Amino acid sequence: MWTHVDRPVYSGNLANVDRSVYNAVMQLPATSRPDLRTRPARERILLTAHDLFYREGIRSTGIDTVIARAAVTKVTFYRHFKSKNDLIVAYLEYRHERWMSWFTAALQRHGGTLQALVPTMAEWFRSPEYRGCAFINGVSEIAPALPQVTEITRRHKAEMQQAIAALLPDARRRHSAARSLALVIDGSIVQAQFCADPEAVLRDLRQLVKLIGGERAHLQSSL
Repeated sequence: MWTHVDRPVYSGNLANVDRSVYNAVMQLPATSRPDLRTRPARERILLTAHDLFYREGIRSTGIDTVIARAAVTKVTFYRHFKSKNDLIVAYLEYRHERWMSWFTAALQRHGGTLQALVPTMAEWFRSPEYRGCAFINGVSEIAPALPQVTEITRRHKAEMQQAIAALLPDARRRHSAARSLALVIDGSIVQAQFCADPEAVLRDLRQLVKLIGGERAHLQSSL
């Protein structure tokens, strides 16, 4: 139901997946981006909401703030988004496409094997703009009032698990191992959000990936 939200906005930007999605340019305040003022109003609103919702939280970011930062009028805002809920759904859909493009590209940059998981997550955890998982945050903030958030989050996590499964041998226990690894990744994402030392989280993550990866011999023997 939600798979086509805002595809015209982000489809043209996904070619740049060979660099981290959390680069400095994308994290500048919306009105400071050198190219944002020339972009269509809907895109300005969405990119501004993306930065504010992720950095400051969905509930704490009001529509008036988004309108002011995007340099649009209220009439223009409501022409493109009927409500804040519509904007939240569009934000999560955009975030899903953007994050998955970064994730799958980063896994390939780091070798395309199970060992790529830790350096891939390290790229994200070491970013000064890191604020955890937008989907986990969204579920805790607003899912009871907006069930679509849970729906999008389930799909996002399912696609993340599929990307992890692609790193494993094609065997009977492949998807079981991918589920375990996805659970470990989600746990590390949450812990890295409050841990003073992300390197400690990455060390633990490396050990757990090795532990689960030790099942590869069993996976191979099941071929």
